[in-house]
Amino acid sequence: MLLHNLRIAWKSMQRNRVLSALIVLGIALGIALSTTFAAARHAFAQDPVPGRSKVLYYVRMDSWDPQKAYPGDGKNTLPSQITYRDMVELMKSKIPVRQTADFRTMLYVFPDPKVGRPFKESIRVCYADFFPMFAVPFRYGAGWDAKADAAGEPVTVLSKEMNERLFGGENSVGKTVRLEDRDFRVVGVLDAWTPSVKFYDLTTGQAQAPENLFIPFSMLRPMNLRSFGNSDGWGPSPAQSGLEGLLTSETTWIQMWVELPDASAVAAYRSFLDAYALDQRRHGRFLRPLNNRLSTVGELMDDFKVVPKEANTLLVVSLLFLAICSLNLVGLLLGKFLARAPEVGVRRALGASRLDIFLQHIVECELIGVMGGLIGLGLSLGTLSVLNTYMKAQGARPGFFDLDLSMIGLSIVLALAAGFLSGAYPAWRTCQLPPALHLKVN
Repeated sequence: MLLHNLRIAWKSMQRNRVLSALIVLGIALGIALSTTFAAARHAFAQDPVPGRSKVLYYVRMDSWDPQKAYPGDGKNTLPSQITYRDMVELMKSKIPVRQTADFRTMLYVFPDPKVGRPFKESIRVCYADFFPMFAVPFRYGAGWDAKADAAGEPVTVLSKEMNERLFGGENSVGKTVRLEDRDFRVVGVLDAWTPSVKFYDLTTGQAQAPENLFIPFSMLRPMNLRSFGNSDGWGPSPAQSGLEGLLTSETTWIQMWVELPDASAVAAYRSFLDAYALDQRRHGRFLRPLNNRLSTVGELMDDFKVVPKEANTLLVVSLLFLAICSLNLVGLLLGKFLARAPEVGVRRALGASRLDIFLQHIVECELIGVMGGLIGLGLSLGTLSVLNTYMKAQGARPGFFDLDLSMIGLSIVLALAAGFLSGAYPAWRTCQLPPALHLKVN
């Protein structure tokens, strides 16, 4: 029966191709707009580390000026990062299963002269636990271990792209990469790793691509590394200058992550943070009301407003536009269906029920919706490609906006809904007309 109705629907569309094309185009425009903005919102809102986001916690502590709260809204009046001196003490805790502190720096990379000229590259400075905590995939080798952290070994992990640039994509584990004035031994090469947002460091831009090199935190002092990410500070200038002054100051510039497997571990770590802050208060620090926060990945994304308000607004507007497009097509479909009233009368006289007539016309509407949806998907892909080109120029990861299976499924559902919304009333009106009237007209 469905195939029969589809055949009738296709023939009906061919009778008046211009009108059919206008109806399909109307739905296509609505689908293109709504799918584009749904995909844009989805790119920011999806879980960047599936299966791990509920056990990873970002640490924030209010070590700010006791005379003035950290600038922010009512929910986020505490620094977005922590100081070096606090990080050193927090890393001594045995409660987390894993933990890492990290920050972004910039160093010159000196490739083999046959490969290319030296260039400056963004580098993530972190601890060994960074890679298993965030489920970072490896193509060759693995991350370094805790012994390398403790011993200050000059080791590095390369991204897939950096490995292709320096070593032509071959297994480079054991080879050396020169960063500034020293050689680093490659211990691992990442496979393709493109989290939806740069969740582990939201202070430098959500859509930014992950760094191409990773080195141990223990290289901080030997290489006199400086942060090239965001930093905030208050208080008098430190007695020492340079890096040592930064390390003893109240400047917050380090991201701190811990892995806590269950509620009891979370409670224990909260108590640990509170006890540490109260102990520091006896030494003249943390004089503001106690305000330590552990945030899951999802909570952190909400606090940092990863999903822009504009994305939500534009998605709602695009859905309303699709609904308006569908409603505007009601008149066209009503005129199209009523023009076939004599044909419907003959079918009714031959025994077709009202339900049969209604389903026949709904199938035609859904065929129009599917065709419009497919064209809309094509238009949406083109629009997202333009947006990706712009985002790539801003430093975002390639293909930040894409149409995954969930977005394609949403587009199909919207197309079917638009087809039904635009055709339900015309189909109902058509099957309600008396057959005798159709036959007299015929």
